[in-house]
Amino acid sequence: MRKVIRSEATEFRYTRTNQPLPKIGPWREELDALLLANEGKALRERLTLVRLFETLRSRGYEGGYDAVRRYARVWRQEQGPSVAQAYVPLSFAPGEAYQFDWSHEVVLINGTTVTVKVAYVRLCHSRMLFVRAYPRESQDGRAGRRAWPASPRTAP
Repeated sequence: MRKVIRSEATEFRYTRTNQPLPKIGPWREELDALLLANEGKALRERLTLVRLFETLRSRGYEGGYDAVRRYARVWRQEQGPSVAQAYVPLSFAPGEAYQFDWSHEVVLINGTTVTVKVAYVRLCHSRMLFVRAYPRESQDGRAGRRAWPASPRTAP
């Protein structure tokens, strides 16, 4: 601060040209191997950075966790995305498939609050939505004549 006040300069910047890695430098190859092996595992089996840090510590690493975390972040950025982004459009023939769901809705009928069951059917080909409200989900009475299976494979 004193340097800035006495020099009357309007701007001072410190730019580091390269990041020294005094503690982690000798361990880079081993950490690279750990990170690469960790990336190859299934998502649920991957170790956290804390566990990787503890593994390094058990092998003799004397540096801090933050150095391992910073190194791992840069390593991941250099590796690029591990999963290729892909979009597979779905297409359906008319009448081939649909989505079905029930919900419970509270409505006002003739001044009385009633809970009704609402059936939603969305046709996959046209994305058209069909909605019908029933007094109950049971398969007897009027609702029974309009029942839909939960899965298209069980349709007659």
